[in-house]
Amino acid sequence: MPKIIIDGAEFEVADGITLIQACEEAGVEIPRFCYHERLSIAGNCRMCLVEVAGMPKPVASCALGVNDLRPGPNGEPPQIITKSETVRRAREGVMEFLLINHPLDCPICDQGGECDLQDQAMVYGVDGSRFAENKRAVEDKYIGPLIKTIMTRCIHCTRCVRFMAEVAGVDELGMTGRGEDVEITTYLERGMMSELSGNVIDLCPVGALTAKPYAFAARPWELRKTESIDVMDAMGCNIRIDTRGREVMRILPRNHDDINEEWISDKTRFIWDGLRTQRLDQPYIRKSGKLRPATWDEAFAAIANKMKRAKGSRIAAIAGDLAGAEEMFALKGLMTQLGSPNIDCRQDGSAINASKGRGAYLFNSRLAGIDEADALLLIGCNPRTEAAVLNARIRVRWRTGALKVGVIGQEADLTYDYEYIGAGPLSLAEVANARHRFAKVLKSAKRPMLILGSAALARRDSGAVMTLAAKLAAGTGMVSDEWNGFNVLHHAASRVAGLDIGFLPAKGGLNTTRILKAAKAGKLDVVYLLGADEIDMESLGRTFVIYQGSHGDAGAHRADVILPGAAYTEKSALYVNTEGRPQITERAVFPPGDAREDWTILRALSAILGQPLPYDSLAGIRSAIYVTHPHLTQIDEVMSGARLDLNKLARGSTRIGKQPFSPAVDDFYLSNPIARASAVMGELSALMANGATGATGTDG
Repeated sequence: MPKIIIDGAEFEVADGITLIQACEEAGVEIPRFCYHERLSIAGNCRMCLVEVAGMPKPVASCALGVNDLRPGPNGEPPQIITKSETVRRAREGVMEFLLINHPLDCPICDQGGECDLQDQAMVYGVDGSRFAENKRAVEDKYIGPLIKTIMTRCIHCTRCVRFMAEVAGVDELGMTGRGEDVEITTYLERGMMSELSGNVIDLCPVGALTAKPYAFAARPWELRKTESIDVMDAMGCNIRIDTRGREVMRILPRNHDDINEEWISDKTRFIWDGLRTQRLDQPYIRKSGKLRPATWDEAFAAIANKMKRAKGSRIAAIAGDLAGAEEMFALKGLMTQLGSPNIDCRQDGSAINASKGRGAYLFNSRLAGIDEADALLLIGCNPRTEAAVLNARIRVRWRTGALKVGVIGQEADLTYDYEYIGAGPLSLAEVANARHRFAKVLKSAKRPMLILGSAALARRDSGAVMTLAAKLAAGTGMVSDEWNGFNVLHHAASRVAGLDIGFLPAKGGLNTTRILKAAKAGKLDVVYLLGADEIDMESLGRTFVIYQGSHGDAGAHRADVILPGAAYTEKSALYVNTEGRPQITERAVFPPGDAREDWTILRALSAILGQPLPYDSLAGIRSAIYVTHPHLTQIDEVMSGARLDLNKLARGSTRIGKQPFSPAVDDFYLSNPIARASAVMGELSALMANGATGATGTDG
């Protein structure tokens, strides 16, 4: 490891890093605008200038590596000076140039209070400018409904350009012109066709790119900040929810290197307007074919009247994609006490069998394991729509040239090159039986992995698909003491927690598919939908339906009784992401009106039914969960060595169908009740549909 002297103190730093990274390791802060640790080096703002002993003038510390430095004349380590008068004057000069054309918009700029240029001007700015020329003006650009542009403020750091090209994989931002005519723009001024475009707002060090839906809504110092977890997919991205009063004003990413790094999808970021609309804020009862407002007592009485007359075998419950572990655990306990074995957390009809071991339904390589993989096979999986941030991680790894990707399923633009193998399980069988050349790619790789999408498991032949995937993993050496490349990617935030706590049919019980068939045939009296909106409501027939959820979506329209629950921003709930990492959301605001946290509704209902659940507090229900499922106590930790017997898994039936794998998510922006209530998500969905047919953002 090389040694360098920074401001008189000697440090041993990592090999191959840049000077700006070495200074950060040493605790020395270097100002920057264009540099970002997850993007390529541009070296065009020059704010990070430092002195290097022996060099005639200051150098950009972001563009010079520690290995490029020469030792002193007597062999002493290279010397870096960051606090000299020369460095200070150089940075002041750079700041003066940056402010030549920058408008004085701070009082009305949405970035005010969170602006890097504003902060650094306080340190390196001067009280006046020597330039009297008129400031340059640049026309604002249209780049979609999410990002507001005021390009006169742009300092051409190119962070946004590099992010879109390198991470998002959508080459729709670029720089045109030369000298004072340089502009950042999109091609044909169309909306950006990326699920990650909102991240450029965080990256912009000035107010050139800001959030259009949030424009002029609040100042950062007015907001209360709550650290929480996203539930728009099963990744469990770490987020920060900013609120004012009882309203969510915006959602921002939190850094978590093992999950989302510092990125979030546009759905995660801009879903907040859907938290305000189509909300269920009081109970409803259907009378004479119409839903009418009711009190909690009336709603519970109607449910009790129906449930007390029904046999346990004629009662069923289905949990939706956004349910937390607490409410599923409470509903499972209630169904058990009522004698019903008919419960399921797999509303998409997936046939994942928890009895095969926890490793049979987890992302065993961990999300960060993609950074080590050198061969990847996607099976019935489109990570761009099922886990957009994960797809970006795959792209970043692919750009290094160390990852080869194969796809079995629907052809799609994944933002990286891949070898298309086939559309369905027949192609999987070819690879599993080593009749396709990609099997050799996997076998010769040091860190091979496969990702089995949830769509591949929501089929009649899902057992055979799982068997073939296990056979492939065993035959190519994907699982060893050092590496586990057998992965399942869920798209439902509730799925892993539901499987962990056993929210599955008991012996002789019905799964989701059979529940719907039984309800349609009139063999069920009551079906309890815990936020389950993605099922075929017509299949419920004349069954008495109880819907508990936060939004007036499909389940509420079909329900006979509606119990208003809390959204994920309004409760503290336990979620387990697709890699098996337990995380807890924190309540940022209270539920609207008479809505309540979901587990408390079930606790109150159990008392009305004469089957009270044995806990009365959040701590009590979590203690009950932890007693039966102790691995869930390891918050933000992934339990290593999840049980996975590949040989046993590979001994199942291999009778596969010919039907190709269908996508798990039809519309990325409208995949759950909160998203469908969001006007912003509706606009993005329409924009994406127009973009797919060749329309531009200026056609509207």
